[in-house]
Amino acid sequence: MSGVSHYATPRSLEEAAELLRSGPVTVLAGGSDLMVQSRAGKVELQPTLMNISRVAGLRGIAQENGVVRIGALTTVTDLYTSPLIRARFVALWQACDHFASDQIRNVATVGGNICNASPAGDTLVPLVALDARVVLAGKPNGALATRTVPLADFLLAPGRTARAPNELLTGIELPLPPDNAVSAFFKFGTRPALDISVISIGLAAKRAGGALRDVRIALGAVAPRPIRATATEAALEGKPLSDEVIAAAAAAADAEIHPISDVRASDWYRREMVKNMLTRMLNHVRDH
Repeated sequence: MSGVSHYATPRSLEEAAELLRSGPVTVLAGGSDLMVQSRAGKVELQPTLMNISRVAGLRGIAQENGVVRIGALTTVTDLYTSPLIRARFVALWQACDHFASDQIRNVATVGGNICNASPAGDTLVPLVALDARVVLAGKPNGALATRTVPLADFLLAPGRTARAPNELLTGIELPLPPDNAVSAFFKFGTRPALDISVISIGLAAKRAGGALRDVRIALGAVAPRPIRATATEAALEGKPLSDEVIAAAAAAADAEIHPISDVRASDWYRREMVKNMLTRMLNHVRDH
């Protein structure tokens, strides 16, 4: 691989953080995005390529004190086959069901999908809607330190995040939803799984009679990064899901997005898809 002079396989977070501190380093997890992008010339590999697949403690799903922690090396298959994810984080489970092929799911990691920071990233939209936080670790002053950042703030632009060069994303934290929670994910592409999203929608809320509370809606592939649709949320918050309220939410979503026209879809088509599919999702939530 052009530009790589050192290949590192740390076994501990301390060791990985020390390598990052000495930088510059390219972090390799599953490699399903990184290797393709480097061969296409879209990513320039740094002199040190650090494979973190053997770092202890970075894979798995655990629940404690009302928080579910997902390790950065947890694969999409791990998420898809988890009873906890399927039962309590439906939107994330549905996104995994529409994620690429079985072969790619087996190696693609949730941490890599996040750090790739694609506006159409399949796990990003439901995670933003589910109020996820990312956990970062590094040695800025010589001692290992961690910090957490809301995922919505961590994603800055296509391929850009708030991760410092000397930091490693170690995991994702999700608040455990209450029993009255509802969540859903929708992705549209030419094929349900193997294609990049033309648009995607993530919804999370709490049922309160015929209304929704604490509404969170995230939209993907309609702006430079997955976004929280705050005006759309406000149009729904605490109101019965009548046809008029749903129509107002769809109109608010159309005003919040900034899609582009490209080889996969036009601006107009993406706008129509967001309005129509958000309407369908909200009707489904109301009727079920």
